[in-house]
Amino acid sequence: MKGYRHWSTVPLQERPKISVVIPAYNEEWRILPTIGAIAHEMAERDESFELIVSDDGSSDDTNKLVRELELPNLRLIESVNTGKGGAVRRGALAASGDYILFADADQSTPIQQFDALFAPLLDGSAQVAIGSRGADGAEVANKSLKRKILSQGLNTIVRVGFGIKQKDTQCGFKLFTREAALDLFGRQRIDGFSFDLELLFLANRQGYAVAEIPVEWIDAPGSTVDAAKVAIQFLKDLVSLRLRAMRGGYRHIIHQPADSSATTNQQLRSAA
Repeated sequence: MKGYRHWSTVPLQERPKISVVIPAYNEEWRILPTIGAIAHEMAERDESFELIVSDDGSSDDTNKLVRELELPNLRLIESVNTGKGGAVRRGALAASGDYILFADADQSTPIQQFDALFAPLLDGSAQVAIGSRGADGAEVANKSLKRKILSQGLNTIVRVGFGIKQKDTQCGFKLFTREAALDLFGRQRIDGFSFDLELLFLANRQGYAVAEIPVEWIDAPGSTVDAAKVAIQFLKDLVSLRLRAMRGGYRHIIHQPADSSATTNQQLRSAA
């Protein structure tokens, strides 16, 4: 790449090396800073990249702000509200890159952590790399006591009940090879916050090597997530996941989401 100015004005002429998927729901106050931070950081690298904002039925100006950027290598996927898992899945299945990252819009895990996840995929030791707040060396700031207790309890259930070895299934910073992403997101069925667990369950089941990477994480202000409500739904999803697996519900792969539309800002200008 030739820096941010080049990326923000010249459409890619080849398939991008890296796709970054940002799930968004009513993020009008931080979507522009997030896009700016990720784009500037990634543009300093040698690899070509695209950004995909996968909007989950926002009722604010999130989509409008993304469109107005008119960046040729930024894509917007719009859908009715289904949940974060649905938004990430739509973005991942629409991505063109050889490597596909999803990163939360609040940037709780800064994009500067990307290289740590990229290394095990580049050397072939893993096909999936996940940011982890539970791995040795992780730095976690501002996490409330309530969220700590809930996280520890749920992680224990996950390890004991599902045999998942990773210490943190829910950190919103995960990187996949293209092959692994299309396979795992194609099988994923949970649309809510428990989709991360489902992905790791499937990754272990499908035999992918998963690298758990300690990251710096800060509980970003402005979150609308009700931790207790999410925990209850998480437990329900665990039951559904187990039953679905027992009934063979993960055999079929979704190749392309049918309920979303994707546009680039370049296409928006051409259609105007």
